[in-house]
Amino acid sequence: MRNWLTSFASHSFVSQGSRILKFAAIAVAFLPLSASAALAQPEQVSGEASLKLPDLHSVTFFGGWDGHFLLSIGILFCIFGLGFGLAIYSRLKSLPVHRAMLEISELIYETCKTYLVTQGKFLLFLWAFIAVIMVLYFGVLAPVHPVATTLPIILAFSLVGIAGSYGVAWFGIRVNTFANSRTAFASLEGKPYPIYRIPLAAGMSIGMMLISVELLIMLIILLFVPREYAGPCFIGFAIGESLGAAALRIAGGIFTKIADIGADLMKIVFKIKEDDARNPGVIADCTGDNAGDSVGPSADGFETYGVTGVALITFILLGVKSPTVQVQLLVWIFVMRVMMLVASALAYFLNGAIAKGRYDGKDEMNFESPLTSLVWITSFVSIAITFFISHVMIPDIGGDGSLWWKLATIISCGTLAGAVIPELVKVFTSVESRHVREVVTSADEGGASLGILSGFVAGNFSGYYLGLTMVILMATGYWVSLQGLADHANMIAAPVFAFGLVAFGFLGMGPVTIAVDSYGPVTDNAQSVYELSLIEQVPAAEIKRDFNVDVNFERAKHLLEANDGAGNTFKATAKPVLIGTAVVGATTMIFSIIMALTDGLTANVDKLSLLHAPFMLGLITGGAIIYWFTGASTQAVTTGAYRAVEFIKANIRLDRNSAAKASVADSKKVVQICTQYAQKGMINIFLAVFFSTLAFAFIEPFYFIGYLISIAVFGLYQAIFMANAGAAWDNAKKIVEVELKQKGTPLHDATVVGDTVGDPFKDTSSVAMNPVIKFTTLFGLLAVELAVSLASKNPMLTHVLALGFFVVSFFFVHRSFYGMRIGKDVNRHEA
Repeated sequence: MRNWLTSFASHSFVSQGSRILKFAAIAVAFLPLSASAALAQPEQVSGEASLKLPDLHSVTFFGGWDGHFLLSIGILFCIFGLGFGLAIYSRLKSLPVHRAMLEISELIYETCKTYLVTQGKFLLFLWAFIAVIMVLYFGVLAPVHPVATTLPIILAFSLVGIAGSYGVAWFGIRVNTFANSRTAFASLEGKPYPIYRIPLAAGMSIGMMLISVELLIMLIILLFVPREYAGPCFIGFAIGESLGAAALRIAGGIFTKIADIGADLMKIVFKIKEDDARNPGVIADCTGDNAGDSVGPSADGFETYGVTGVALITFILLGVKSPTVQVQLLVWIFVMRVMMLVASALAYFLNGAIAKGRYDGKDEMNFESPLTSLVWITSFVSIAITFFISHVMIPDIGGDGSLWWKLATIISCGTLAGAVIPELVKVFTSVESRHVREVVTSADEGGASLGILSGFVAGNFSGYYLGLTMVILMATGYWVSLQGLADHANMIAAPVFAFGLVAFGFLGMGPVTIAVDSYGPVTDNAQSVYELSLIEQVPAAEIKRDFNVDVNFERAKHLLEANDGAGNTFKATAKPVLIGTAVVGATTMIFSIIMALTDGLTANVDKLSLLHAPFMLGLITGGAIIYWFTGASTQAVTTGAYRAVEFIKANIRLDRNSAAKASVADSKKVVQICTQYAQKGMINIFLAVFFSTLAFAFIEPFYFIGYLISIAVFGLYQAIFMANAGAAWDNAKKIVEVELKQKGTPLHDATVVGDTVGDPFKDTSSVAMNPVIKFTTLFGLLAVELAVSLASKNPMLTHVLALGFFVVSFFFVHRSFYGMRIGKDVNRHEA
């Protein structure tokens, strides 16, 4: 990393005179908007630095227990969740596995460790940028006294946020690399149930650990940090975990798709089988499955759960006037979060008993069926617990005895979305989907071209149905919020709180959502471990002697491939849930900024209108950033995949006298290529987003509000389209391989091309929209208040800084393509 940063620093502006002229020209064009912003700057803003938690001891609940005591009990439930996750972890570790498979899974883990250590150092480098802004805001412009004590605590919690995202990501790869070899070994018996049970158990271990750790940290802030600066600590924690998730999600997404494309294209070039042990790209692909499909989602889920909670806390402190109601809502929300752990555990055991009774010992099973039932059972259990706990905790708010069921209904809209959205996603991505089969049919006659077009159709249609579903459920929450919530709870903008509760409900099944998402990387890795271990060369008698297993190699491979199709589908189902949470939750965070800028909706409200030109221009700007981000992340994958393919083609050995496996050195070289381009792409993207956020916040605060709304809306539909189109292409290939058994045919080649096009769609650009939107919104809380505070003292400096930040951001936008080009002379291929 140090060498790369050195080379980055040596890439001076001086050597790019023509580019600087371009930046200067853009800066000059930028001047009118920045100058006009002076007319709309609020004189001062009171926001996160002034947030103060109410006294949790001041309100008693059922049994005469006060809020502080109840939440203290919640810590015990978090410990239960941690124990639950660790117990499954230990059980997975003790499952039988052949040493040949164990060696491969441990090699995968070692390469994952190397990747994560590199990313950890990189995260600290990125944190330094955030820390500067936090020091300026909380230490200078809006100090939280005593600064010498409080500022280090706020900074420390931002590091805790990063450490949380990073830690659960590490736990995720350790669990998954235990589970992949155990799943591969379990397939040798030729029974489907064990290879379903192991990946799900691994996912549930990650989900329970993730949610428990995040909830435990937030309860510690709520209960043990002094009330005067608990609010800023929540903001610091949320920014830290958001930064960690964004970096790990983006870099992991780039890494995994470089490796995936590099390995997959060899099937076409050399007509070799899936996960051929001679292909040095396969180990990198397995590492990428964990870096992109385990590390990224784990960090993302951790951050999503935390940021949504911080958004609701911020709203309650800013939008609810009564301290008593504030305590009631805060304690209710956190008790609900604790009980969701219980709901997920109960649903997991109930569904496990049903699945065991239906499938244990059977020769055939639909792998998607028990995963679907788990989601629905968890949804129903969560909704039932929501109404029960609400009735017990808040039977009366502000003299209204009906608000408990209204609030429970709003949360249930989100919980229902967590079950309905996956069902809709399967309509466009499942191996049983008519959209996916349309991709196969198109590719069969028209090759990769028509297959890719059919995938575009699936992605676009999914945007319509999923978008309207979210609108309907949010509209239901909005309507319920109008039934007395504002009057009796003394709440400003009750519909915004309702949207936050809908986002909260999305995550009501948090452990299960993470579990079904984590199912995919284990099933994908299990296939690779099977092939790389060369287990078929081990005498069947030896396996029978050592493990008392009658092996059926062909049956094992078929089941692993079929299970991977289910993994692909459920990886796809979790993505719209997370992006939907980001967008709906962003609404609440944006409201917090609006409250600060309008002094509690008492001033400057007219500027939240299309008649206020900067607001309108902000709405347009957000789309530009979303589409640039899509291109920049895909470009990093394209260039990295080119280098990986170039190396693999030059070093793969397929002749009869070559080794049965690729060398470890060659495999690690491919991992190095993936890591290099993941970091190069990530730093361009992060610094462009970072300085764009500062620039747009410093231009004009209401321009920035428009910008935040815009990236949320554009990002939602771009992410849904790309995620589901990519998943459709992926499972079209799976149908050809498993159901049609046409590997090595022109149809298979066509669907492999479609799958490689879909790789950065579904696992790079789309999934990273979620943390980018939340990081921008959270960091924007500080950036806009920093800008307004500075503008009240020195307006000209604010405008100069806006121009400077924009020029720097544009440099990295420009560099994200021109500095990442493959750079090969195309004329050399001409006749």
